[in-house]
Amino acid sequence: MKTAVNITHSSDLITQVKNASHKLKTQDDLDLLINEIGNSRYVLLGEASHGTHEYYTWRAKLSKRLIKEKGFSMIAVEGDWPDCYRLNRYIKGYQDSGQSAKEVLHAFNRWPTWMWANWEIAALAEWLRDHNKTVSAEKKVGFYGLDVYSLWESMEAIFDFVKQKDPVALNSVQKAMDCFEPFNVKEGFSYAERNYGISANCEEELQNLLSNMRNKMPAYDGDHEAAFSAEQNAIVAINAERYYKVMLNAGEATWNIRDRHMAETTNRLMDFHGKDAKIIIWEHNTHIGDARATDMKRSGLINIGQLMKEEHDKEGVYRIGFGSYEGSVMAGYHWGGDMLSMQIPKARKGSWEYLLHDAGPYDKFLLSKDIQNFISPIGHRAIGVVYDPEYEFGNYVPSIIPTRYEAFIFLDKTRSLHALHDVKTDALQMPETYPWGV
Repeated sequence: MKTAVNITHSSDLITQVKNASHKLKTQDDLDLLINEIGNSRYVLLGEASHGTHEYYTWRAKLSKRLIKEKGFSMIAVEGDWPDCYRLNRYIKGYQDSGQSAKEVLHAFNRWPTWMWANWEIAALAEWLRDHNKTVSAEKKVGFYGLDVYSLWESMEAIFDFVKQKDPVALNSVQKAMDCFEPFNVKEGFSYAERNYGISANCEEELQNLLSNMRNKMPAYDGDHEAAFSAEQNAIVAINAERYYKVMLNAGEATWNIRDRHMAETTNRLMDFHGKDAKIIIWEHNTHIGDARATDMKRSGLINIGQLMKEEHDKEGVYRIGFGSYEGSVMAGYHWGGDMLSMQIPKARKGSWEYLLHDAGPYDKFLLSKDIQNFISPIGHRAIGVVYDPEYEFGNYVPSIIPTRYEAFIFLDKTRSLHALHDVKTDALQMPETYPWGV
């Protein structure tokens, strides 16, 4: 991959972007994009940060239309399986699943809590619950987490499930949990730190637990989805143990473990929901945009966007990137730090976002098939949960845009999303999107 260049925006280049742009003001403006998605079974919706209101609301608008008009079966997100599965049960109206989306989401306590414990997701969850009241049980739309971080939470979820369904099998669960007890671990990072340089590990116990659970699955069919969730938690625990164990030795290897896990979970969800299933995936651009169109390839990194395209291209894979020119964002200065509403500087001159703004400071989307001549890498902004606007120059990923995505949504000015938990600012309140929907 070539190094990203600061492109001088000639009048010809700007004209090309203008000609390829479609203005975006209301959800009716998404008609062309919905048509382009066609019969794709996999639709991946990105974001340039994990803390931007408009990324969440436009993804929600697009997801609602895909659910209502295209019959999509589920939304799967860059979140923990146990937390998201609780929200799934609330959305589907299962017994004792909570009184409100706000109540369920407020229990999301892993940093960065604002990613899913926010009013934007609460509004979407209430819409999904209302939608599910109008359809049959097999047509109810689900909400699931694809991520790998929840080692201990997944173990506790398995313990609670087996205690209720099959108390005789508790010994195998307890044995696996006991393996972690010497590390005094309630957080995977602690396990990684304490396991550094130690040959012993808990992988064998977790593999035995998964095997035992799979053997017991026929006995759990009274609540088929709960049994699937318990098995998924065992898989999360196995992959999380592997992730944290190698984290201190090889950071790049952990990225691939994580994205392969998310791809595996996607495949499991599709198999579970049947041959007609369709899935919407919400993740950061760095996950859903094809890694082969960025400098990630040079580092030996893959992502879910690449894996889905390689595995399911014949079934239809449509990836939509998101970006903005300026505004504010929810983030922290360091991992585990206070969540703050930070100002995002105007996009760096020569970047993809700068070009889109230069072509007209309004919200728009472009189809990659209309910009196929954009073959040179260009800096494309990416903001993580850890962010410092003073070091903005380091937040640009060299990207060949039409190869990375099938379409791109540009929102000129954006703002921070609305967290449910305490925020170190008095400027944020419940947004107008709640409770009427996004």
